[in-house]
Amino acid sequence: MKSPVTVIGLGPMGATMARTFLDNGHPTTVWNRTPSKAAPLVEQGATLAATMADALAASDLIVISQTDYQAMYDSIGDAGVKGRALVNLSSGSPGELRRAGDWARENGADLLTGGVMVPPPGIGRPGAYVFYSGPEPVLDRHRDTLAELGDTTYVGTDPGLSMLFYQAQLYLFWSTLVSYMHGAALLGTAGVPAHRFRPFAAATLEALTGDGPMGFLGILTRAIEEGASPGEANSLRMQAVGAGHVVEASREAGIDTAGPAALRDLFRRAVDVGHGAEGLSGVIDVIRHPGRAAGA
Repeated sequence: MKSPVTVIGLGPMGATMARTFLDNGHPTTVWNRTPSKAAPLVEQGATLAATMADALAASDLIVISQTDYQAMYDSIGDAGVKGRALVNLSSGSPGELRRAGDWARENGADLLTGGVMVPPPGIGRPGAYVFYSGPEPVLDRHRDTLAELGDTTYVGTDPGLSMLFYQAQLYLFWSTLVSYMHGAALLGTAGVPAHRFRPFAAATLEALTGDGPMGFLGILTRAIEEGASPGEANSLRMQAVGAGHVVEASREAGIDTAGPAALRDLFRRAVDVGHGAEGLSGVIDVIRHPGRAAGA
């Protein structure tokens, strides 16, 4: 008999989690604000809790997947969570997650917060992983069960850290793919199909992450951590000019310029505050200090 688990929230993510626990032999209790959503899972062997108190009593491990953290408070209400390990995999701000950790401790529960780094179809499949933060002994106690969802990646005791990692990854993911779409749209105005652009985009991504001399991600990481931003070969001032040309090309092509303009303006701000002779990593100063004025 594998460890029982309760899943609260049966949207696409929560329902997939519950199904994954069932498929891996875990007695699974489910609760949802709209009980009818549980019907397919009940047919597969899940137990539908009639009340939140029943859901919490059914398992030591409570996995929560809801719209936001307020939904957790609204759903649990005055049902007792004392002695329970709450694993909230909902989205929110780092501050919300930290306040939720305080709430859990005040009510005698342990809270692990998490950020799931795959869409629902990827749950439990190779490559799936989840960022967790909070009390590590709680994760260790339930690691085997939570590993059914994906690799358990512990990032620290601060409950907000899992969401910081999650949102940093999402921003990187979205901005990279949107940049690709912008490039495809720009070329498309000249009749170039996206499949002709794809290999060049793939080569750029490989160069970004590679370990060789052109491994830009490694170069940039070292520059950020060392506080050095050499720009002899390609200064930020030159790159700001180039970013302006991307904006003009987009405008001439009749496609949206908001993304390239935001990038150009970020480069220009970094130049204005004195990083023009440095390399690209000089931009992190204005990202960290958005209100910094020229000459400050």
